[in-house]
Amino acid sequence: MKKVILTFFAIAIFVAALSGCSAKPGELVVYSARNESFVLPLTTAFEQQTGIKVRLLTGNEALVNKLGEEKNNVQADIFFSNDAGAMEFLRLQGLLQANKSPAVAAIDPLYRSDDGSWVGLSARTRVLIYNTDLISEENMPKSLWELTDPKWEGQFMITRGGNGSMVAHVAALRVAWGDERTTEWLTKVRANAGVIVSGHTDIRRAVGSGEYKFGLVNNYYYHLQLAEDKDNNVGAIYPDQGADGMGAFVNAAGVALIKGAPNSSNAKKFVDFLLQPEQQRMFAFNNKEVPLVPGVETVSEAKRIDEYKVMSVRLQDIGAVWADVKALIEAAGLDWDLSK
Repeated sequence: MKKVILTFFAIAIFVAALSGCSAKPGELVVYSARNESFVLPLTTAFEQQTGIKVRLLTGNEALVNKLGEEKNNVQADIFFSNDAGAMEFLRLQGLLQANKSPAVAAIDPLYRSDDGSWVGLSARTRVLIYNTDLISEENMPKSLWELTDPKWEGQFMITRGGNGSMVAHVAALRVAWGDERTTEWLTKVRANAGVIVSGHTDIRRAVGSGEYKFGLVNNYYYHLQLAEDKDNNVGAIYPDQGADGMGAFVNAAGVALIKGAPNSSNAKKFVDFLLQPEQQRMFAFNNKEVPLVPGVETVSEAKRIDEYKVMSVRLQDIGAVWADVKALIEAAGLDWDLSK
């Protein structure tokens, strides 16, 4: 009986939580796959400036599935994502609505959809963080393909296959290289890696402490390690910068406008608000990423996006291959989930 009562209350609490996130007239409901500490300052500032109440539901990229389940009973107005691939996947599923805002159109087409239904807010570039006490910049690999060289066996770190940034990166490589070469890269890098870990924090700390020479991370993890009180003798290589190099992969954290959003007008106001220089600077300094609005100041240790060569792959182009990247990653032998 006690178990039945507890189950009842658990269900009641879950239903209440969902009800609390239902859209109400004059409000704004935001589903966020980003860390709440990055998003909450922005939603709070929006509330204070506009008087519009924001309801924030924080989760992970699994919210993509939730949005699909709710397509006939839309609850959210905005999806805040770590990954452009996820947002473009939603657009291809017909779950987003166009946004013709001039503020969105001002963002480089590499980092937004053609119809403006989603737009990047900040750049997260894939780099090689390295320990300067163990290896010099001159001796570091200069391209992603060099990670397949047997001479690096056991000396570097990567994340599990299911890491969101790894998924997006592999999707971009599929567009640039095709499946055969991408699978070869995955297979060889998996074999060469000294260890495969859950996330980038594990990599930056281990490289910082000298456990491994280098690792593949998003650039802001390098910035975070530099800011540590110790183990901060680290550098970063932006790969594939040579004349024949394809450039570093730049993913974008951003926002998407949900089709059928109960508060569409407020949602568009929120997107415009996020693209204002003041919010771009707040976001960049909080998460140590790089603003995508031209001319906005960023943290001193971060390279501006126009200071290095980037892949020419449009983030919109990775949406078509994003959904089945899991199969390709697992076929190459890179574990999707380390908990299993």
